[in-house]
Amino acid sequence: MTDIPSILVPVRVLEGESIPDGVPELLADANVVLLGYHVIPDQTAAGQARLQFEDRANRRLAEFRELFEGAGATVETRLVFTHDGQQTIDRTIYEQDCLAVLAPNSTGDIEDVLVAVRGTVGADRLTRVVAGVFGDRDVTVTLYHLVGQGETEEDGETLLDGLVERLVGLGVDEDRLETRVEHDGNAPDAIVGAADDYDAVVMGETDPSLATYVFGLPADQVADRFLGPVLVVQRERPADEDDGA
Repeated sequence: MTDIPSILVPVRVLEGESIPDGVPELLADANVVLLGYHVIPDQTAAGQARLQFEDRANRRLAEFRELFEGAGATVETRLVFTHDGQQTIDRTIYEQDCLAVLAPNSTGDIEDVLVAVRGTVGADRLTRVVAGVFGDRDVTVTLYHLVGQGETEEDGETLLDGLVERLVGLGVDEDRLETRVEHDGNAPDAIVGAADDYDAVVMGETDPSLATYVFGLPADQVADRFLGPVLVVQRERPADEDDGA
């Protein structure tokens, strides 16, 4: 039986963010780690902010929790007052052992899912998320790979065939799995272009590079430009990051 993946859903709980339509149903088979966070000024102590805003923030978190539980998900909640929102999200990913983070754009019924396979996240983590979230649903899952420099189409097909085998081993019906290999294009542009025909995207976190520091992480670019929800599967944390911020 496929294990239930933990998916982080970060919400700026005091800034008017809400849970978009369709998101609770999307994660109905997951363990949702609902992170309500509020970024406070550097000169404000977290304890002071908690005294002032905790009750209101917890009421909002309770409302969100009911939405996910009503859809069938198991839910854990965390409330954090922080000076650095991204650092809080990163830390929560590892403290709660989350396999993926959701960029929660609204969605309707999920019928077709695009899984962008880029080689930066281990196949085990990617397939666990796909099988755990979509394995028991009547949806078509398309494994998509953009051939990189020094790689052949056959290399891409071999990569995707291996993922199909893994997913079938996790209980996903092979008849619902498709593969797609393409050659040209910038990765974020290609993924967003391909995603037009799908209801949700699953993709791996990307290792930072000089280009991503200038233009943003590819996963962030896709999440900003794709109108549906994006599940970003996280890299396994290196041992030297165990004591991160």
